[in-house]
Amino acid sequence: MPTTDEDAAADRRKRGRRLTAWVAGLSVMAMIGAAYAAVPFYRAFCQATGYDGTVRRAERAPKTVLDRKITVRFDANVRGLPWSFTPEQVSQTLRIGAAGLAFFDVTNTGSTPLTGRAAYNVVPESAGPYFLKTQCFCFDDQTIQPGQHMRFPVIYFVEPAFATDPETKPFQEVTLSYTFFPVKAAIPTKTDKAVAAPAAG
Repeated sequence: MPTTDEDAAADRRKRGRRLTAWVAGLSVMAMIGAAYAAVPFYRAFCQATGYDGTVRRAERAPKTVLDRKITVRFDANVRGLPWSFTPEQVSQTLRIGAAGLAFFDVTNTGSTPLTGRAAYNVVPESAGPYFLKTQCFCFDDQTIQPGQHMRFPVIYFVEPAFATDPETKPFQEVTLSYTFFPVKAAIPTKTDKAVAAPAAG
C-alpha cells in the first residue's frame, strides 16, 4: 500500500493508465464489430438506391420504351474459385426501357462441388440507379458440381429517366460487370443444384 502522497499519486496514475488502455481496447473492438455489421446494411443500401454503381432489382420492365438506344457491354470475372465464367455476348444494343436478355456460361473446373455468389455493378457508376434486373443468377448463391457447365440468364433494362438525367444522358453505352466469389460458409452436397438449367452438350 502507498505510504506517502507521492506513492498514492503514482498508484492513481498507474490505475488511470490501465483504465485508459482498457477503455481504448473496448472502443477498438466496438468499432471493428460495427464495421462488420455495417457490411450487409451497406450492400442493401447500394442495391436499393443504385449507389456506387450497384445494379437494382425490379419486379418488371417499365411500360415506356424510348426510341433512343443504348449499348450494354458485359464483363465476367472470378476470384478464388476454379471456375470458368464468360458472357455469351460481348454487348447488346437495345432501346431504353425495353427488356434485354443476356446469357453467361459457368463451368466448375475443380474436383469438388463449390458455391459462389456473384457481385455486380455498372460502369459508369451514375448509371447504377437506372440499370435494373428482373432475373439474375446473382440474386442467390450458386452451387456447381465438379465439371458441371451452367448457362445463366439475366433479364435487365435501363429506365427511361436515364435519357434525361444530366449525369447520364451523354452516355451511349454502359458496362454490366460480374465477379464470382466463394461462399465460405456453404457446405455443398451432391443434391445441391444451381438456379439454372445445365447447358446442353
